Amino acid sequence: MPLYEHVFIARQDLSNTQAEGLIEHFGTVLSDNGGKVVDSEYWGVKTMAYKINKNRKGHYAYVRSDAPSVAVQEMERLMRLHDDVMRVLTIKVDEHAEGPSAQMQKRDEREERRPRRP
Repeated sequence: MPLYEHVFIARQDLSNTQAEGLIEHFGTVLSDNGGKVVDSEYWGVKTMAYKINKNRKGHYAYVRSDAPSVAVQEMERLMRLHDDVMRVLTIKVDEHAEGPSAQMQKRDEREERRPRRP
């Protein structure tokens, strides 16, 4: 099955448990349609670059999935209809990276940048 990575932003006035509940809810949508959630991360409340629906902040969540395209389309459709979800981004990847995402790694654990050109 194809591998996907999903990031979605939920409204800032939700509690942390409600935002994590959204991850579980959309994970069950994937599993009901023949897919599975490989990994999920809750990134917390972060400030956005610009306002979305009069909100400056949002709950960010990240999900790695192994699902058929039909399951992903259904999950995205339900996310777009859900009142608490403001934005959705889905990317098809060749393979999932091992370990936590770059958002969850500490600054000193990340790979060093390549040197600048002279």
